[in-house]
Amino acid sequence: MKKYLKITMAAIALVVITTSCLKDLDVSPIDKNLPTANVVFDSPAAYTQALAKLYSSYAVSGQEGPAGKPDIDGIDEGFSNYLRQYWNAQQLSTDEAVIAWNDATIKDFHWQTWSPNDVFIGALYSRIFFTISISNEFIRNTVGKEEYKQYLAEARFIRALSYWHALDLFGNPSFVTEDDQPGAFFPRQIARAELFNYIESELKAIENDLGNPRFMYGRADKAAAWMLISKLYLNAEVYIGQNKYADAITYLEKVLDAGYTLAPNYSDNFMADNHTSPEMIFAINYDGEYTRSFGGMVYLIHAAIGGTMPAADFGVGGGWGGLRTTKALVQKFYPDVVSGIYSTPRPRNMRTDYPVIYVPGNYQTPEWDPANSNQLASVNSDGNYEGYIWVEAGKEFKFTAGPSWDVNYGDNDFDGTLEPDGANIKPAETGYYKLNVNLNDFTYTMVKTEWGVIGSATAGLWDYDQNMTYNPATGFWTAMLDLTAGEVKFRANDGWDINYGDTGLDGILDAGGDNIVISEAGTYVFEMKLGTPDYTYSIIRSAFDKRAMFYTDGQTLEIVDIGQFTEGYAITKFKNVNKDGSPARFPHPDFVCTDYPMFRLADAYLMYAEAVKRGGGGSESRAVDLVNQIRTRAYGAADGNITGSGLTLDFILDERARELYWEGHRRTDLVRFNKFTTADYLWPWKGNVANGTATGSFRNLYPIPSAEMSVNPNLQQNTGY
Repeated sequence: MKKYLKITMAAIALVVITTSCLKDLDVSPIDKNLPTANVVFDSPAAYTQALAKLYSSYAVSGQEGPAGKPDIDGIDEGFSNYLRQYWNAQQLSTDEAVIAWNDATIKDFHWQTWSPNDVFIGALYSRIFFTISISNEFIRNTVGKEEYKQYLAEARFIRALSYWHALDLFGNPSFVTEDDQPGAFFPRQIARAELFNYIESELKAIENDLGNPRFMYGRADKAAAWMLISKLYLNAEVYIGQNKYADAITYLEKVLDAGYTLAPNYSDNFMADNHTSPEMIFAINYDGEYTRSFGGMVYLIHAAIGGTMPAADFGVGGGWGGLRTTKALVQKFYPDVVSGIYSTPRPRNMRTDYPVIYVPGNYQTPEWDPANSNQLASVNSDGNYEGYIWVEAGKEFKFTAGPSWDVNYGDNDFDGTLEPDGANIKPAETGYYKLNVNLNDFTYTMVKTEWGVIGSATAGLWDYDQNMTYNPATGFWTAMLDLTAGEVKFRANDGWDINYGDTGLDGILDAGGDNIVISEAGTYVFEMKLGTPDYTYSIIRSAFDKRAMFYTDGQTLEIVDIGQFTEGYAITKFKNVNKDGSPARFPHPDFVCTDYPMFRLADAYLMYAEAVKRGGGGSESRAVDLVNQIRTRAYGAADGNITGSGLTLDFILDERARELYWEGHRRTDLVRFNKFTTADYLWPWKGNVANGTATGSFRNLYPIPSAEMSVNPNLQQNTGY
C-alpha cells in the first residue's frame, strides 16, 4: 500500500486559526469532544498519528473527509484546502492556467488584480499557519525524546516547507515557533532575510536525522530536505539579494547522486499509481478511500475536465469545467501556432445500431468464431453491407447472418456470387480488403486497398498521394506529414474510385465527402480507422514532444472570455487511472488516488542546469546531459536534444514550463526570471488585458491578508498594498 502513515483525523486537533494573532496558539479544538494536546501525545501510536496529521494538512482540510469538522473555522473547507489554494496562487497568476468560475475573486489571480481582502489569499495564509502551528505543537511535545528523533526532524521539515511557502508568497509573514508557548499574544512579523536564514538553519540542523532517500514513500527524507534547501538557494537573489547558486549546486548534487531515476514515460508521474515513479522525491499523497477532499488532486483532475472531454478517460465520474491553459503555454510546444492545432472533432453522432453481418475465419483469434469476428454494416439498412478486414495470404473467411453459423454464405466458384453454406473465401494476397456484400442479390466484392493522403496541403498537392502505413495490431492507418495550409482527403490505391472526406466536419468519414481544411502549416499525425462503419479519423498537429498534453476538441486556442471553459486548451496531464490503463486502487467517481508531485527528479535536473548557467559552478556538460535526458524521454529519441550553445537561461525557463507545467512552480520561476509582472513577458489576460500588460512589481509578493492586519498591530503590509 502506498500510503506512508495511517491518518487518524481526530488524533491531533490542536489549533483553531481564524487569524494569526491572539488565540492562534490556544490549544483548543473546534469540537470539544476531540482530544487536546495534553492527551494526544500519550503513546507511541499517538506520535505516529499526530505526525500523519502534519502531512495530511496539505491534502485534507478537516478531521473527516471530504468535509465536516474543519481544521479552520469560518472558511469553506473545499476551496480553502492548502494544496488547492497554493496551486491557485502559483498557477492561476501565470501563463499556465485560467479558471472559468466566478467564485468570489478567483479570476483576480489571473488578472493580477488581487487585493489584501481577497478571500482566497486569506485562506492560503491561514492554511500555511495552521500547518506551522500544529507542527510547533508536535515539536514542542517531541523535543528531547530520542526515540522520536526522526519524527521530530520530519515535523521540522514540514514546518520549514510551509515557512518557505510563506517566504516565497508573502515575504514578511508572522512568525511563531515551538518556543512561543500557547496563549494569547501577538506574533511578531519576521523580515524576509531573517526567515530565509531560519529555514536554512532548520534544514541543515535536521539533515542527518531524516531518513535516507526513499526510506518510505510520502515521508520527508534527506533528499526532500536537499531539494527544499536547493529551492531556497536558487531563489536567494529574490529573497535576500544574494547569489547562492553555488550552494544550490552543492545540495542538488546530493539529490542527483541519491539513486533517483527518471520514470520511463513522462505521464507515469501523474497517474493514480504515480507512487511507483522512480523520480518522485516528495509527494502529497491521496487515495480514493482514506484521503478525501475537494481540494488538491481532486480539484486538479475534476476542474480540468469539461466541454466534450470524457470524464471516464480520467477515472472520475464527471468534470467541473474550470481549469484550462493559455496559448502562451501551447506556444512553448508549438512556437508558430496562431489560430490553433488542427484536431478533428471526436465523433459524437456515431451509429451503433446499424444492421450487421459477421466475417468469421481463420484470419482471426479465436479462429472461426462469428461472435468475435469482424463485422460489416448496412449504413442505410438496405441489405448492402460494407467494411474492411486485414487478411494474410492463405487465410480464409465466410459471411454469417448473425453471431452463429445458423445462416452462412461462401463462394463455391470464387466468382463473386454467394451460396448458402458455400466454400470458404481465400484471398490470394495479404492485404487490407474492402468488402461489400449485397444480400438482396447475394453478391459481393473484395478490393485490396493501400491508403494515402492527398491534397493541396501535401507535398504532392492533388497529383500524388502521401502513403499511410497500416498496423494490424491497432487497426489504424497512420502517417506523419509536413503540411502547408490547404485541404486534404484520404484515398485508396492512388485513385479516386475509393476516397473519403468529412462532410459536416463531424469526425466521421464520408465516401466522396468534403475536403478537410488544414488551416496552418506544420507537422501533422494522421490516423484513420476503417473496419466497420462509422469510419473515423484524426489529424493532430504534432509537437513531437509527448509532454504536450492538450485536449483541443471543441476548445479554441484564443481566450476571449475567461469564463468560458471551451476557450483555451484543456490539459490532460493528471488522471485517476493507472499507467497501464487499469482503474485506480480505490476507484471512485469523486475522489482520486493520484499523488501531487511536490518535488521530483526532473525539477532537480533543470535547477542544476539553471544554477550552472547563473554562475554557480558545477559542470556545464553535466547540465546539458541532464537536460537532454529529460528531452530524450519527452521526444522518445534524441531528436529534441540540445548542444551547449542551446543551454541558455531563456531556454531553461521555457523548458521548465514544458516539463513542470501545472506542478506549482510557475509563479516562483517567473518572479526569479523577472518576468512575472514586467513587460518582458506578456500572456493573454495578464493585467486584465486581452494581449497582456505589465503590472506593478509589488505584485511579486501577495499582500498580508486584511484580516491579519486588522488584529495584529505587529504587522506591516507589503509595499504597494
